[in-house]
Amino acid sequence: MNSITKEEKGLAEKETNRWIIVLGALLIQVCLGAVYIWSVFKAPLIAQFQWDAASVSFTFSLTILVFSITTILAGKLQDAIGPRWVATGGGILYALGLILASKTTSLGYLYATFAVVGGIGIGAGYVCPLACCVKWFPDKKGLITGLAVAGFGLGGMIFTPVANALRESFGLLPAFAYLGIIYGVVVVLGAQLLKNPPAGYKPAGWNPPAPVAGKAGGADFSTGEMVKTPQFLIMWVTYLAGAAAGLMIIANALPIATAQGLSAGLAASAVMIVSLFNAAGRIAWGVVSDKLGRTKTLMAIFLICGLTMLALKMLTGTMILIGVALVGFCFGGFLALYPSLTADYFGTKSYGMNYGTVFMAYGIGAVVGPMLYDLMKSPVPGQLSAVPLMVSGVACLVGLGLIFILKPPSKA
Repeated sequence: MNSITKEEKGLAEKETNRWIIVLGALLIQVCLGAVYIWSVFKAPLIAQFQWDAASVSFTFSLTILVFSITTILAGKLQDAIGPRWVATGGGILYALGLILASKTTSLGYLYATFAVVGGIGIGAGYVCPLACCVKWFPDKKGLITGLAVAGFGLGGMIFTPVANALRESFGLLPAFAYLGIIYGVVVVLGAQLLKNPPAGYKPAGWNPPAPVAGKAGGADFSTGEMVKTPQFLIMWVTYLAGAAAGLMIIANALPIATAQGLSAGLAASAVMIVSLFNAAGRIAWGVVSDKLGRTKTLMAIFLICGLTMLALKMLTGTMILIGVALVGFCFGGFLALYPSLTADYFGTKSYGMNYGTVFMAYGIGAVVGPMLYDLMKSPVPGQLSAVPLMVSGVACLVGLGLIFILKPPSKA
């Protein structure tokens, strides 16, 4: 009787301890998500160095691209040695990139420090909390990945006023250094809370569902096996479509709102609204997917996002805020569901590298979405072009059709 009581106590402790992992994940992701505050620095950099806007904007796209590529290598490394040291290294590199960027005198130097060194740090830090959390929460994958990546979405909201205050108090370039120190300290502290569960870990009172027709069987795929499946190709292409739509709007929320008739003050609020709904969508859609299923939830997200992108040009005044909020809400859903779907379909043994490979679609989307917007601008200054919005909207509806035919992979 006593042994049973001790066992139950041990399981309860594990159940409690796993939430410490979530705390570590949130500390890390909030700081990494501060990469979304790039617009705080864009105009001041242009003014101080007389650089053109496209070249300065490329810093952000390059950062996201390097970040997404790094998740593949960091994912493999954390699969081998665990998440704590990889995330710690990521925090140090992230801090180093910003501290070095505070000495910027040229665009090339800014790219090398902020985008490359900092981007590597973000990628190394980002994948570890996700990989760790899905192993501790096999019973709540949608909710927990939603919470983990919600921190990333909230980073922009939390650090925008911090960055502005530092810039006003100490100057543009010194603000980079101060932010780097803050990010580095918090990420390294959060990393110390990460650890993988013991082999065969199951939450108290939970047993894996028995494989049934139409459900993922939970088999573990190596990355080499995963990329050979049609399911991976469908997931990658659809993730690209959803990420490109969301990042197109995130990168241009303010000019879109201005073009559609909002005052400068209200237009500026569009950036905060997108960030808020982006974070909320990561949690809300994650919870819905645990109840409804990943593919059904993704179909709903692609439908809403596709129709909203097609309608954005027709929304004027305050209605445009609803439109960009919906896209942000759907974008958050993509970031919450694809990590869970990767674990559902391809297991957790090689999850770090597997999701890093899937996540490359996000990195490409960070380039494709904003690039489409810039290349297909209206010839009339200040007017919003419907063309990039329609292209992206159609791509999302194609994504809906592809998710409709997506079935769990089987492993021989």
